[in-house]
Amino acid sequence: MKFFLYVLLIVLLVPIQTTLLPHVSIWGVKPDVGLVVAALIGLLAGEAQGLAVGMAIGWVLNMYSAGDLWLSLVTKGGAGLLAGLLGRHVAQVSAAVWSTGLLLLSLVGGAVMALLATSETMADTWWSFQSIVLPQAVFDATVGAALFWLLRQYGMVEGARGLERF
Repeated sequence: MKFFLYVLLIVLLVPIQTTLLPHVSIWGVKPDVGLVVAALIGLLAGEAQGLAVGMAIGWVLNMYSAGDLWLSLVTKGGAGLLAGLLGRHVAQVSAAVWSTGLLLLSLVGGAVMALLATSETMADTWWSFQSIVLPQAVFDATVGAALFWLLRQYGMVEGARGLERF
């Protein structure tokens, strides 16, 4: 059951990321829903499933973009893995803890991509960080906190793990 839920989620994530989110962007910055979903699965289902689903999300999203394949696999998979470790080691994950962790994950992933994408000068890298990476990290943390709150309202988040009953 869980496998089919993950496959459906990955298949639906591509149209949401590519067609819906450009209309929701603020100042040209849209959230990275793949990162948010990979981290949320890692938090709710464990680090192994977060890593596997995050890598699958990174692979599928890169099939439809011109980005570097391995970088997205590592960032999305790493987000799922680290969120799973957070869920295991933090007794009660709140929306504030979750959004702070997601903000840090998004900042690190965005900074790595900015450093690899802009090879001109340090000023270009700093401009990219402050105008794209930082707003996107805040947007990711906000979307992640909203999803976490919705899942908690529907009773899917109980303590640190929630998808284990599927």
